[in-house]
Amino acid sequence: MSAAPIVPGTRRRLVVVGSGIAGLYAALLAADAGADVVLLSKGQLCESNTWYAQGGISAVLDEPTPGDTVAAHIADTLQAGAGHCNEEAVRLMCTEARRDIAGLERFGVVFDPGTDGGPALGLEAAHSAPRILHAGGDATGAKVAAALIRAVLARQAGGSLALHTGAHATALRQTDGHVKGVEFLQDGRTLTLRGDAVLLATGGAGQLFAQTTNPAVATADGLALAVRSGAAVSDLEFFQFHPTCLVPGAGTPGPGTARGLDQDPLLISEAVRGEGAVLVDGNGKRFMRAYHPGAELAPRDVVSRSIALHLAKLGDPNGHVYLDARVIEQAKGPGFLAKRFPTLTQRTLDAGIDWTRELVPVAPAAHYWMGGVLTDLHGRTTVPGLYAAGEVACTGVQGANRLASNSLLEGLVFGRRAVEHFLAGDDGGAPPRGTDAPRAASAAGGLPLTHASAPLPRETMDAGTFPAVLVGEPAASAAPGGSRPSNFGGGSEPFSREALRRMMTAKAGVLRSGELLREAGDTLGRWAAVVRPGTVAPSADARLHEDRNLLLAAQLLVAAAQERQESLGAHYRSDCPEDASGIREEFDTTYPNRPKVSILHD
Repeated sequence: MSAAPIVPGTRRRLVVVGSGIAGLYAALLAADAGADVVLLSKGQLCESNTWYAQGGISAVLDEPTPGDTVAAHIADTLQAGAGHCNEEAVRLMCTEARRDIAGLERFGVVFDPGTDGGPALGLEAAHSAPRILHAGGDATGAKVAAALIRAVLARQAGGSLALHTGAHATALRQTDGHVKGVEFLQDGRTLTLRGDAVLLATGGAGQLFAQTTNPAVATADGLALAVRSGAAVSDLEFFQFHPTCLVPGAGTPGPGTARGLDQDPLLISEAVRGEGAVLVDGNGKRFMRAYHPGAELAPRDVVSRSIALHLAKLGDPNGHVYLDARVIEQAKGPGFLAKRFPTLTQRTLDAGIDWTRELVPVAPAAHYWMGGVLTDLHGRTTVPGLYAAGEVACTGVQGANRLASNSLLEGLVFGRRAVEHFLAGDDGGAPPRGTDAPRAASAAGGLPLTHASAPLPRETMDAGTFPAVLVGEPAASAAPGGSRPSNFGGGSEPFSREALRRMMTAKAGVLRSGELLREAGDTLGRWAAVVRPGTVAPSADARLHEDRNLLLAAQLLVAAAQERQESLGAHYRSDCPEDASGIREEFDTTYPNRPKVSILHD
């Protein structure tokens, strides 16, 4: 990678927080370039969204499949993003993808081979050509992460990289407005780590919702750290729900249906629909063709919303539909599912389902946050010395709806670019005006945004204006030590993480309205007035820190969703739907009482 050389005796320290693909890759690149690198992981290195990613990594290689081009990848990404992407960031990511795929291979990642001697390339929803690299069939994330982890451990053993696991970052340290390190909890102790810059690669916040594909560590920690340090955020209303997550305990009587499950939600990869699986309702009727011409391969926000709308029309809005993978086995021969999706085959069998013979109950689940900490094309946030990459960041690449398998790619490309910028020696936080084709102005000192077609409310853009209850100033009226009152009057449910997740699912999930969002905001306000962040001692249990981070993230998401009153991409307002012209007549015929909905022109 191109970067300024490291002069002996002047090694600068980069603190990387997070052990998903962005954090691991960035730490390796920085260490190999000669920087002093310290990697912090809240849990074990394998506890990340990356580890659970199944589908793969999208990239147009030096020798793409016939008919595929970088321009086509750019066009697909922009179309899925519903016109809300930063086109320059998309162009950069798609163009540089092959560079970072080669980077992964240098670190020991091996992709599944195709019949022509090159890597096998899969097709996923909303891609115009097969360009998805996968490893271990449907275990791409685990295979990629495992290779990067081995490389990290090798460098730790060689003394070129320091590693702390079980290290929960709780605050960023600043000197004269410049981030100079991080505080973290480890083994019950509060420790401080100094550095020349910090790269946040902490992932997302799926734990905001009752059903999620994310692991337990996805609690908005990086977003909260950045916000409390004064960083600007963007596009927080856009939260993608994966349409096909296995539903625990679901099932209906009768042949060909699940008998009942007792396990955590399991993401059923989009790649399964790419191979030909279809969605059917409880009556066995395939319904997606009535909602979008792309049917099961429509953009995932369309599929998630279509499932939610279809369930509402059937009178069971909290129910589930079924994924029929039996058609794949019938079309491609016995044993194909086990060979192409070995992990999913075993996991569904563990759940009591033989998906070669039975339907799989599925429903939408919180999957990926398109919004996050605002960055430029070099991973810089609006705070000097603070970088962000991966799901915690908002580069503008994902727009209002992420294209399948672009998430791992974004973490790679912008994690590398952040390291390159750090190595060049300039950690200034304010991107120069005009650098990234700004489309709106932030409240943070007039800094140009690189995307967002409209600014968010001031309190969601500039942490300096947040109420004290959010940013962590102590309140004398609050109970000390992070204790929780049992209730706060008016019949409201007391705060708990479980109550927060249920409320966010019901009022700020796949389908939203002004009334639901106002109710969510009121509830969050009452909780925040009691669950004061400033009362959480630095040495308190890590779960209390996670709770305050989730509460802050929920307030920011709801505020952004209230501000954007029109439907766009993954943000759907049932009280402000877009024009539904073009919906197939079959839908009108089958469901004459449908509401106007936007699904064709996303």
